[in-house]
Amino acid sequence: MSELTSDRRVIEEAYADLELLDNATGAVERTIAALDRGEVRVAEKVDGEWRVNVWVKEAIMLYFRLAQLETTHSGPFEYHDKIPTKHNLAGAGIRVVPPGTVRYGAFCEPGVVVMPGYVNIGAYVGAGTMVDTWATVGSCAQIGSDVHLSGGVGIGGVLEPPGARPVIIEDGAFIGSRSIVVEGTLIEEAAVLGANTTITSSTPIIDITGEEPVEYRGRVPAGAIVVPGTRPKEFPSGRYDLQCALIIGRRSSSTDRKTSLNEALRVFEVPV
Repeated sequence: MSELTSDRRVIEEAYADLELLDNATGAVERTIAALDRGEVRVAEKVDGEWRVNVWVKEAIMLYFRLAQLETTHSGPFEYHDKIPTKHNLAGAGIRVVPPGTVRYGAFCEPGVVVMPGYVNIGAYVGAGTMVDTWATVGSCAQIGSDVHLSGGVGIGGVLEPPGARPVIIEDGAFIGSRSIVVEGTLIEEAAVLGANTTITSSTPIIDITGEEPVEYRGRVPAGAIVVPGTRPKEFPSGRYDLQCALIIGRRSSSTDRKTSLNEALRVFEVPV
């Protein structure tokens, strides 16, 4: 039996019965270290479908129980927390601009830039992605390569229940300023969210590009260009407009993502 398989079994047993937690310390610590190195992931795409590695999320939750609060310092700043920040950033090939933070147990591929934003434990960020100023990548979120998370973007964390899918942003997506993506939403490859777009698991995402509207929930299709919108709904006290998201176009099929993105932003006048 491999060490990984053995650790998985120990973690699953300890999560089901916390009286076994003390015996799971080594397995939990090795799993979090593997997360930090990018050797295991909370979720991964298998045969075109995203699969959650439930036992890895269980390891994170057990780690919070095992870790002790400690006081640390960075220059004039003092922190009191259970989880340290990520070390050896230069060796990892990533750039973190003060006071940006990548927490231990998160993994960033080479070429990632984190401005004064935040990447939480369990998150995975692909090569060439920009986490812009005050953008946050919540616990366990999976961010693809060449993604741009614009200023103030909030990518929600999903820890519990362990089987719940985290927020996933696939390769080449562009998330406009102050947008919010939460509750395990999937933003597929090369999609564009205009500024201030909010996507939750229940947000109506309405494709209005055809003769009849087509509605999605919990998933923005690949290459879709999305802006905030509203639609009316009747209530006992009257008719009110509720928030939704509108698909107003599609990015071109150009192999040059930057060219395709610039064209989409210009043609569809998408605020970013």
